[in-house]
Amino acid sequence: MDGRTAREQNVAWRQIDDAWQRIESWLERNAPATMASLLPGASEAEIEELQESLGVRLPVGLRALWSRRAGVGPDSTPGFMPRECVLMSFEVVRRVYERQMFLRRQDEEAQQRTGDTEEITVWRPSWIPFASIGADALSGLCLDAETGRIWYWCEYAERSIQFESLTDYVEEMADVLEVPLLAEEARVGLMNGFLVWGVPQDAAERAAWEPLAG
Repeated sequence: MDGRTAREQNVAWRQIDDAWQRIESWLERNAPATMASLLPGASEAEIEELQESLGVRLPVGLRALWSRRAGVGPDSTPGFMPRECVLMSFEVVRRVYERQMFLRRQDEEAQQRTGDTEEITVWRPSWIPFASIGADALSGLCLDAETGRIWYWCEYAERSIQFESLTDYVEEMADVLEVPLLAEEARVGLMNGFLVWGVPQDAAERAAWEPLAG
């Protein structure tokens, strides 16, 4: 690694770390239930083990994020991040990646049978899932390890770019928590000590949900 690359990676790590510290400071004051749901950070050895199991080099941004928090616990946690997501545990990251790569291999085999040469977009090997929408993890966000962009995926093969970088994603979250009026698409609120990104669909949960002021 040359000096320029090392400096860039140090900057990326610091940006993620600083933004996540802002998020946790806010959660400690305002959403203790969400704060309690977060797992401890992963060790360097655990991150290396995950990288080996996926077979993809993990970007420095994900390493920084996971060193702070390696997902949420097994209990149900409302989506508290932009796009109504929660951080995946390493177990869920592995499961989702393996499932999506299995679907990709199925498409590759079908192409070989038919001679089709169209690019397979159901999943790319460089896509690393890190946030899920719902407990079933059938949709969520992944980080492209080659471009740094964040993609949305779901079980119906819908794919779209959501953010240009992981730094943009966590900094937007920190900014919205500090100034809720910055939220562009989803309203953000609190429910029984949880931070909830977006208005709950369930009537009882919606009655307990209060939008953030300011």
